[in-house]
Amino acid sequence: MLLALFLIFYSSLSWSWTILLDPGHGGEDHGAKSKVIKHRKGRKSSRITVSEKTITLDISKIIRKKLLSLGHSAYLTRSVDKSVSLSQRAELAEKVKADIFVSIHVNSEKSRGPNGFETYYLDNHNDKAVRKVEGVENKDVGGEEKIVNQILIDLVIQRTAPQSKQLSRIVHSHAIRAIKKRFRIKDRGVKPGLFYVLALSKRPSILLEVGFLSHPKEVLKIQGPKFQERLATSIATGIHKYFL
Repeated sequence: MLLALFLIFYSSLSWSWTILLDPGHGGEDHGAKSKVIKHRKGRKSSRITVSEKTITLDISKIIRKKLLSLGHSAYLTRSVDKSVSLSQRAELAEKVKADIFVSIHVNSEKSRGPNGFETYYLDNHNDKAVRKVEGVENKDVGGEEKIVNQILIDLVIQRTAPQSKQLSRIVHSHAIRAIKKRFRIKDRGVKPGLFYVLALSKRPSILLEVGFLSHPKEVLKIQGPKFQERLATSIATGIHKYFL
């Protein structure tokens, strides 16, 4: 009896990890935006603005709920619509002693064609297409801070890249399996990227671009509760499997 109780206690300890979820943007920083038509029964249709900051928060909240149900400790860098700087996000990672950092974003392009789900982990690369995404997500960093962060990135990459890459592959495979066929979401793969928010967290970390607000059909999918629930569940499952 005592042995059984010990094994249960030991198992719960070994499977309980701390995850910091980072809903991208917030407050005055809306991130990407898109206009969609909202249909109402018996009323005239209207165009509403869909913001990246809202979608990332909605999805992150569901992921947190799922992780808690799996026995993990999970926190959000913001739980409401407010501005949070990169340094504040990093400080929170230290404060809660996060084992991993997962940042949620939504993609956008000037053209309406690009679509799909992609996952990034912190590492060096020579991909021009990835640099465009980095430019968007790193746009608020410049000057001396950018130079300091570049030095930090090199140090963090050496220490966390292998774990981040493994985390990205596991989470991505679970996510794309859940949404590819059901919602016809393109698999854009797993890629290395130099994102300051990941480097500043100083721990294994990934950044998810869950779809494109600029794609007229995809924006309708990613703002929907069914898509968000299914995606968030798969991401939480992937994170859980990473620790096993």
